[in-house]
Amino acid sequence: MKIKIYTYFCNKKSLIMHFVKLIEIIKKRRETLQVTQEMLADISGVGLRTLKAFESGKGNPTAETLIKLADALGLELTLQVKSKAE
Repeated sequence: MKIKIYTYFCNKKSLIMHFVKLIEIIKKRRETLQVTQEMLADISGVGLRTLKAFESGKGNPTAETLIKLADALGLELTLQVKSKAE
């Protein structure tokens, strides 16, 4: 499964919406696999506090952290520049 993050000229509200979707995808995948936050933190090498903050929408994870989480869950994180709609 791939997670695509589109980067384009947008406002802050749009970026927040994309971040919320990313959180939902990672959390849902973790729950689908019946992996606890503690297990995911251990498997991914991401701190439990960091993971909890991310899933609650309070964290600001680095790309490296997102890649570690995605990899541990069998996901692929891709970044793509989206063309501005005309």
